[in-house]
Amino acid sequence: MLSNLPVGAAPDPVPLPHFPDRLHAFIFRNWQLVPAQRMAQTIGATEEQVLQLGRAMGLAGPPPITEDQFRRSYVTIIRRNWHLLPYHQLLTLLGWDEAHLAYTLREDDFLFIKLGSLKPKCAPIVFSSSDAATRRREAQIASILHSAFGSSVGALPKPLFGFVRELATPIPGAKPVNRTRLDQPLRLCYSYFALYGDPLMEPGLDPYPDGYLQRLAQVGVNAVWLQAVLYKLAPFPWAPELSKGYPQRLKALAALVRRARRYGIRVFLYLNEPRAMPLPFFDTHPDLKGTVEGDHAALCVDTPEVRTYLAEAVASICRAVPDLGGFFTITASENLTNCWSHGDASTCPRCRQREPWEVIASVNQAIYQGIRGAVTSARLIAWDWGWPDAWAQAIIERTPPECSLMSVSEWSLPIERGGVQSTVGEYSLSAIGPGPRALRHWAWARARSMQCVAKIQAANSWEISCVPYIPVLNNVAEHVTRIHSAGVRDLMLGWTLGGYPSLNLQVAAQVEQNTEKAHSAADTLARIAHTNFGSAAESVLEAWKLFSTAFQQFPFHIEVVYKAPLQVGAANLLWEAQTGYHATMSGFPYDDLAGWRAIYPPEIFAQQLTNVASGFANAVAHLEGALSAHQGSADKRTVEHLKELIRIGKVCAIQMASVARQTRFITLRDRLARHDDSNEKGSLLRDLEQILRQEITAVVQLYQAQVEDPRIGFEATNHYFFVPLDLAEKVLCCTDLLERWVPAMRAHAGRSMPRAAGGE
Repeated sequence: MLSNLPVGAAPDPVPLPHFPDRLHAFIFRNWQLVPAQRMAQTIGATEEQVLQLGRAMGLAGPPPITEDQFRRSYVTIIRRNWHLLPYHQLLTLLGWDEAHLAYTLREDDFLFIKLGSLKPKCAPIVFSSSDAATRRREAQIASILHSAFGSSVGALPKPLFGFVRELATPIPGAKPVNRTRLDQPLRLCYSYFALYGDPLMEPGLDPYPDGYLQRLAQVGVNAVWLQAVLYKLAPFPWAPELSKGYPQRLKALAALVRRARRYGIRVFLYLNEPRAMPLPFFDTHPDLKGTVEGDHAALCVDTPEVRTYLAEAVASICRAVPDLGGFFTITASENLTNCWSHGDASTCPRCRQREPWEVIASVNQAIYQGIRGAVTSARLIAWDWGWPDAWAQAIIERTPPECSLMSVSEWSLPIERGGVQSTVGEYSLSAIGPGPRALRHWAWARARSMQCVAKIQAANSWEISCVPYIPVLNNVAEHVTRIHSAGVRDLMLGWTLGGYPSLNLQVAAQVEQNTEKAHSAADTLARIAHTNFGSAAESVLEAWKLFSTAFQQFPFHIEVVYKAPLQVGAANLLWEAQTGYHATMSGFPYDDLAGWRAIYPPEIFAQQLTNVASGFANAVAHLEGALSAHQGSADKRTVEHLKELIRIGKVCAIQMASVARQTRFITLRDRLARHDDSNEKGSLLRDLEQILRQEITAVVQLYQAQVEDPRIGFEATNHYFFVPLDLAEKVLCCTDLLERWVPAMRAHAGRSMPRAAGGE
């Protein structure tokens, strides 16, 4: 095992009986993402052998894979090979060294946690020619795929990541944006397609090209942000090698700031500092060592040297980039940073004797000291994310009043779904804030004359992030109206998800502006609908209302949005027996129903998702009526906008309905394993068979939506949750269960029963 790569429990990988072997699974899963030559190198084959095996399974193509596409899809590639390849083959497939992968697993938005904090124990895959039985199975796979998707399955009529080029292309004839936007209330968002790598050192990975900045400005965005690591942007005094290239990064940052200002957009940096260091670092710097967590320890901010480093690093950035919009901080979670950031400073000899709020506040004090020392207009936003209720007021009271206080608007909002009482954590478009936590924290901040910021999800959320936006514009408008009534003007429009320049973002910006002019949210929605949908506006307004009302049925719980298969949806595989794996945070849902549903009983969880899906289907039907009335008209713009809205609404409905069916499948499957009565087993098998057939129907619909619109399935930090061949694999999975497992269970029940009718 490679020494620097994490392993964890190392269980056996999940079974994949719908493929002849893991070699075929490897070729199938990488066909649309990895060049055939790279696949061949990984498994000791020739490129022609790889292509022949893929085509034997009925795959067309493979599609051309550009270097840009390959670099943008590494999270997807890692995830789809996690249960197939050992580390050394994964490195070959990616073309990385061990250090690169180790850094990515740790620092790329908690990737190793998303993967379950374990690496399945995979034997190497070595190419071998197919025997007669394997060739028969290859032919069966080809027949299944062609029947469901046609002979072009495996090809891509529109390239993955094609939207990046479209968004980056400048808008012909676009007018310059009024620079006074820089003084308007904050509308801050993250790039729809940024990579977590090192974009300031890689111009080809520009997270904010001009065309995209133009489009963001058009929908009212006036600020964007990047993740920053201080030691990559400023000299790190104790290990200067970590700061290699920082002048080039600062130069690139300054250039981005200048470009963005042309469109009335400021640039902010997200700081989660000071970053923890590996334990060997402290062999030569023992006086800096703070709280220990695993193989890292915090740089203790109770030491003057660390506080000075924070202040001087921030000051140097501000001097190098004087027009930088500012910074926002997370100080009580995410990565291990200060000694109290994860709630336990018992292993730090200094901070265990300090109050946690004193330590956390000292981070923002040091950063603000750096801003003030640079004599800049940069703004510091202290985000209360992760601050325990018992600490929050004391932290706010110790934060410089010149700073702003940001709070998640909907956090702690009481809700009731399907008779189950709960409260919202965050990431909700189904619950309309602000909640009591934000209102309380804003009040404490205003008592110190601090400005306040509301963090919301305006475009999409972890309730479903595989679409560029969730068309619940009434919910967005109502939320912003309530925030305005609470006296808060500045908005962070989403976390790393939700940066697509959609009408959702435009609503968030214009509702607040129009409220100042005594226009209602309904007036704003009507104006936006008429501008974008012309004579179909009234139908669209009704559909937005239906979408918004239906979404308020979503069974929200923070564990649900993190662990249920809401993002991968219908692409999530089904298993004939319990896998034994636990669902991971927006990574692998597996069949962990207990983890998916959190506080909701299975039947209520499934029913609430069905309610959402039915409501979305009703709204889609309403829009399809409007589209039918406009087909053939000269208003092609309205027709295209209607088609897109219908497609997004359908995908949301498909995903919600699929998770409900998967819930019922697992419930019935587990009951089947417990029951001996043949009559009971017969009834269960008929229901299971119907679910499998319904899933196939849904997957085919989702496949068609994704090949038409490559935005489907994508989110910035997770890349593609699924690509078209994942949906094709789900059909293979369901067909295998129908043709192998269900008959075997019938035979085991000791009786023959008629097959269930297909379809929904």
